[in-house]
Amino acid sequence: MKTFLRVVGTVLVLIGAIWFLQGINILPGSFMTGQTQWAVYGAIAVCVGIALHVFARGRR
Repeated sequence: MKTFLRVVGTVLVLIGAIWFLQGINILPGSFMTGQTQWAVYGAIAVCVGIALHVFARGRR
C-alpha cells in the first residue's frame, strides 16, 4: 500500500507540474496553455501528490 501511494503521489506531482506550467503559459503546445484554471488544477494536484507522499511515509 505504501508503494502504491508513493507511485500515485509521484504521478500526481508530475502531471500537476505540467498542468501548472501550461496554465501559466511557460510550457506551450496544448489547449491548456495560458488557461489559469489549469494552473489551479495543477497546483491542487501537486499538493495532493505531496500529501500522499507524507501520508505514505507515516504509515507502517
